[in-house]
Amino acid sequence: MPGSSIGQRLVLTSFGESHGRSIGAVLDGCPAGLEINEKEIQDMLNLRKPGQNLISTQRKEGDIVEIVSGVFEGFTTGAPITMLIWNADQKSKDYENLKTKLRPGHSDYPAMMKYNQFNDHRGGGRFSGRLTATHVMGGAIAMKLLKVTLGIEINSFTSQIGKIKMEKEFTKKMAKTIYKNEVRCPEEKTAKKMRESILSAKKKGDSLGGIIESIATNVPVGLGEPIFSSLESDLSKAIFSIPSVKGIEFGSGFRGSELFGSENNDLYTMKRGKVVTKTNNSGGILGGISNGMPITMRIAFKPASSIAQKQETVDIKNKKDAVLQVKGRHDPCVVPRAAPVVDSLVALTIADHALITGAIKPSL
Repeated sequence: MPGSSIGQRLVLTSFGESHGRSIGAVLDGCPAGLEINEKEIQDMLNLRKPGQNLISTQRKEGDIVEIVSGVFEGFTTGAPITMLIWNADQKSKDYENLKTKLRPGHSDYPAMMKYNQFNDHRGGGRFSGRLTATHVMGGAIAMKLLKVTLGIEINSFTSQIGKIKMEKEFTKKMAKTIYKNEVRCPEEKTAKKMRESILSAKKKGDSLGGIIESIATNVPVGLGEPIFSSLESDLSKAIFSIPSVKGIEFGSGFRGSELFGSENNDLYTMKRGKVVTKTNNSGGILGGISNGMPITMRIAFKPASSIAQKQETVDIKNKKDAVLQVKGRHDPCVVPRAAPVVDSLVALTIADHALITGAIKPSL
């Protein structure tokens, strides 16, 4: 599949299938001399792994990462970094009836047509959310690289589940509370309501969507390559690799379309010897280039497509209408486990552009 790699200088290639023997990633272009170990990558993988609570899929995967190449005596060598996770808890028989019956909301039909039914249908194959673990493998390294070289920090969190929204704007103090609850919402009271709504949907055999907000701070001015490799363009491309993502906005986004220019423009001022803006409706990007302000994004996730309710569909084998009830273990809401995936893809994209501009050197 030609779409299995992303990046120009820092290139992540994802491989494997949901119910195959393993999944993995190759990260090429990481500078030599970055101190990294399996535990650091594992810690981030643990934030997205399945089976940890009642609001996620009950598939039990340890997601234990192995670094196969590119790291020697605790430091990156400059060679491609290959990482593997061996799948352990596949239940492929749950997908036998999906060989010919199309799951509403899933990629089954277009994938069948594109690959002439040679694609691996088990658990969604290459189209499964399980493959986001490969994003996190590379993203954990990119986040470490950004932090030690440029001091960049990235915080992604759940701001909305269904119609339940955070009441306050995110502040730096909230960063430590993101992973204090299962929903990954930094407001404890709101997080409880979100959890209850997910469990209620699950009980009905249904699912919910939501919104993740992401904020990257300490990003230097000048990242982004207009026109077709603007920072917004590449961030959007990366984020849309996450299954269930259906929308993204930067800064004031769609709300800004309702404002006057005098309301939406960010006015410049000096602060501690630096040029900054009084507001951040631009979301930290102007003309496709970072302007030094925090890069802010809101990412919309549709409700998980695999639900326990009976749904109308088509049996592609006999070309007749049919009824399908999806079996297996599925997330009633994918949003909580997606926060570290968003962190990873934002980090990979910013690190790639930092290498392109020379803000990060090829050897540390």
